[in-house]
Amino acid sequence: MKILITGSSGLIGSEVASYFASTANEVYGVDNNQREIFFGSSGSTRWVENKLRNQFPNYIHNEIDIRDRNAILELVKKVRPDAIVHAAAQPSHDKAAEIPFDDFETNALGTLNILEASRRFSKDAPFIYLSTNKVYGDLPNKFSLRELDTRWDFADDSVRDGVDESLSIDQSLHSLFGASKLSADILVQEYGRYFDMPTCCLRGGCLTGPSHSGVKLHGFLSYLIKCNVMQLPYTIFGYKGKQVRDNIHACDVASFIAEFIKAPRSGEVYNIGGGFDNSISILEAFTCVENITGKKMNYEYSDSPRIGDHIVYYSSLKKISKHYPSWSITKDIKTTILEICESWEDRQSVRFEGKD
Repeated sequence: MKILITGSSGLIGSEVASYFASTANEVYGVDNNQREIFFGSSGSTRWVENKLRNQFPNYIHNEIDIRDRNAILELVKKVRPDAIVHAAAQPSHDKAAEIPFDDFETNALGTLNILEASRRFSKDAPFIYLSTNKVYGDLPNKFSLRELDTRWDFADDSVRDGVDESLSIDQSLHSLFGASKLSADILVQEYGRYFDMPTCCLRGGCLTGPSHSGVKLHGFLSYLIKCNVMQLPYTIFGYKGKQVRDNIHACDVASFIAEFIKAPRSGEVYNIGGGFDNSISILEAFTCVENITGKKMNYEYSDSPRIGDHIVYYSSLKKISKHYPSWSITKDIKTTILEICESWEDRQSVRFEGKD
């Protein structure tokens, strides 16, 4: 197969690239390291790109900005991929307010460029879009909650198993990031239904793993662990540090994408995350990481939560499991945290040796 992956040096893109390149497929990556422009040198993903180039001779890198419509059209026309995984994005809830044009052009118009190229030149290729739970805005905060010692949790029976795909995407506060990603989400659904294309939106919780280049404005668990390993200050924004997220390892996201490619559907949406069993609060993450590294967290507290932020969010996996019963989560939250800790410790040792 020929697989085209946008954001191929990012967390999910690189995991998917490795997954398919390791089984002798032709993998065409699209990434121009825009993350470094968004977040500075600490957000650079060049090291991931170099790793893919060195490890897989069947990985072909393309230094293209997804906002460049003609370049995207030409690439898809040339490759005519058998599947497209669209993981490129401006990924930060907070950063979007600083760069609204860059955010919307990357997330919404960039997605339109890739969808239209796919319709023209690879209409039958499964198209998987990495969406976000921010398409639901702050509606998850409207559910009744209960406060426990180390976390908030849902008290509403309707979300006992987590947030499902029936939650409205309307009449809520999304953040500009949520709005641009929602625009793309709807486009992916519409191209699927209107043009009868095999498309799906994966509305992720916290997607993470050892390849995540976590920064202050994006990558909760990876950045938290980075702060612990490197003894950097970490800021908790509101809710007593008891806000909860579910986390899913990037390799489990990649394995689902492979399942969808084998049996695609049209215009589907799936919530994908770790579910309740792999949910964790900031305070709980502090304890878990401290027990692994032996280092105390250096943190401060701000009473002001991020605008539109979720207090509790974990995904219901009922729909995705029903449609794809052979797929399941293979890495639990403790394994994922351990792998990320080891990754940051490795990167820290390389930095001290003057090689980074």
